[in-house]
Amino acid sequence: MHRRALIVLTLVLPAVLAGQSPPTPELPNAVMLQFIRFADIFGSRLVAAFDSIPAARYDYRPTPSQQTIGYVAQHLENANYSLCERLGVLKHPRTPKDSLSDTVKAQWPKDTLVARLEASLRFCDTAMERLGKLESPAVASTLLAFETDLAEHYSQISNYMRLLGMVPPSALPQRTRVAIALPAAALSPYVGVYELASGLELDVTLQHGALHIRSSIGSAAVQLWPESNNDFFAKDVDAQVTFVRDASGAVSGLVLHQYGRDRPARKRRS
Repeated sequence: MHRRALIVLTLVLPAVLAGQSPPTPELPNAVMLQFIRFADIFGSRLVAAFDSIPAARYDYRPTPSQQTIGYVAQHLENANYSLCERLGVLKHPRTPKDSLSDTVKAQWPKDTLVARLEASLRFCDTAMERLGKLESPAVASTLLAFETDLAEHYSQISNYMRLLGMVPPSALPQRTRVAIALPAAALSPYVGVYELASGLELDVTLQHGALHIRSSIGSAAVQLWPESNNDFFAKDVDAQVTFVRDASGAVSGLVLHQYGRDRPARKRRS
């Protein structure tokens, strides 16, 4: 998953869920979206961390008894498939390469390890999206195990990075963005309520000449700063919003961007 608080801090920004398209599933509810969001946070951080570490350092380990960076990467891939297969009927098709020993897979090229880690996270994206409502204690336990595993391994890789003199992704400053001035007349068409998922709406309002957005599950409104006529960003969190229009030019929805994910929301009412 190019699978971090956000506007649901302020806004809930779970992953865009790609991959094998089943018959139209029930949309995840607001509770399930919280699990999707945290998987998105740590999954994206892990991918960014492994991607930023030089290939020449994939054999690094702080002490002889610890795992190398390459070993951790392949271990995560396998753990993701193992845990997310428990969420439903979705199964990862095994290949001969999957049967190789962990020590052999740990020696694979960096690009291969990162690509396979991303693929495993996309698999988990799809498995979580297919769950719909979260009602099973067993499924909740598996989700907690999956997300705890992501968080623990991100902490592990972050420590490795600091020992190598690198800064983990979560400690990097946000990209600098420059706001432009737009008149209230250009902003007013964006005002409305947008449905992100079942039980979760985003309310966009115009206050004192500026757009603000808040989620229906609570938290204060966050100001959106225009970067172009359709693209906006929040300053306090790394999250962006793009408003979309239909063929007639009317605003029909928005897309929330965060942690390498894009989540569309349909405009329900103005």
